[in-house]
Amino acid sequence: MMRAHTDHQRAVAELLAPLGARLADPAQAVVIPVFDALGRVLATDVASPTALPRFANSQMDGYAVHATDLASASASDPVRLPVGRTSAAGDPVFRLEAGHASPVMTGAAVPDGADAVIPIEQADPPSFAGIGAGSHDAPAGTTVSFAASVAPGTFVRAVGTDIAEGAVVLRAGTRLGPAQLGSLAAAGVVEVPVRPRPRVLVLSTGHELRAPGADLDTEGDSGAIYDANSTMMTAAVVDAGAIAVTDIAPDDAAAVVAVLERHPEVDLVVTTGGVSAGAFEVVRDALAPLGVDFGPVAMQPGGPQGLGLATVPGGRRIPVVAFPGNPVSTLVSFELFLRPVLRGFAGLPPQRPTQHAVLAHPVTSPPARHQVRRGTLRADGSVEVGAPSSHLLHAYALANVLVHLPVGVDALPAGAEVEVWRIDE
Repeated sequence: MMRAHTDHQRAVAELLAPLGARLADPAQAVVIPVFDALGRVLATDVASPTALPRFANSQMDGYAVHATDLASASASDPVRLPVGRTSAAGDPVFRLEAGHASPVMTGAAVPDGADAVIPIEQADPPSFAGIGAGSHDAPAGTTVSFAASVAPGTFVRAVGTDIAEGAVVLRAGTRLGPAQLGSLAAAGVVEVPVRPRPRVLVLSTGHELRAPGADLDTEGDSGAIYDANSTMMTAAVVDAGAIAVTDIAPDDAAAVVAVLERHPEVDLVVTTGGVSAGAFEVVRDALAPLGVDFGPVAMQPGGPQGLGLATVPGGRRIPVVAFPGNPVSTLVSFELFLRPVLRGFAGLPPQRPTQHAVLAHPVTSPPARHQVRRGTLRADGSVEVGAPSSHLLHAYALANVLVHLPVGVDALPAGAEVEVWRIDE
């Protein structure tokens, strides 16, 4: 009996749930430099070792003042103050005496005692006299006039207004992008505990497979093909946030088992090929006795599937997800079943961006299967659907959507609405 593709999705998620729990266990955390943490997921909360800002600083170029000194200032009766020391970015904090105004630059420390900043445009003169071009402070005797009072706190970034000392900067489970790494760096954090990435063995099988670049015209190789699946699936696994380990096996059950034995470091095995009902289904023959189940899923392409915990010689148990070998079948299977799980481990949105589009032309589909077709979304919002054959990898490479035709649909006319997944992100 064929299993619905949604049931197989759940089965894959359930098989890999223990792996996800282990990766999320804080005891498994790996501590790495912040500079190497792009795209990683925090294993534990990270607290800030300092307040941000760690000193009161200016939001504007202007003058730091005591607000009480300008309480009586007005346009008709401005208050004139002598200009004190300048506070530029990086200058040490100093104290501003009452009755003085201190030039302060954006981001520079507001002097102790000052409680407000007046933008330079609101001062008279509206520019810094004698500052810059080699002169840090205004000449002795320089004064500045203000024609309005100011409220305490105006244009002052107070200590800890971004984050308090000891407060959590980022929570466990946060995926670290540029803004998150910038926040950690601003707090002075040097290293972060991150979840380990799952190590996935990508195992391609088949006597016919040769590495790209091999000479296929030599004697005995006339029936050989280049191995696309190793390259394709390695890239897919890495793109989903995992670490890929690649190997290959001929159509020999003992060789398949030997590959699993020589990779004790991996958390998951993904195989391509050898899972159907033919006479030389090496993955099925090798792994079914070890505990992996094989059977049809009601989808096209990608109907033959395998799934389970394989107990390899020595007693180690390793989850296996087995895909068919035709490249399009392999990649569609990955999209539906494994990519969402791996992306969830990596703190990424599991699902492809989904939308609906109208068909640019009629289509047919086997009504007993959920059909996934390559397609091209046009500028007018319609979708052109490609041929269903599972060997048309080049057509997949040119597509920008996957078109879903559900079970029960045998034909749809032009203009009918279908669900599409964007694959051009």
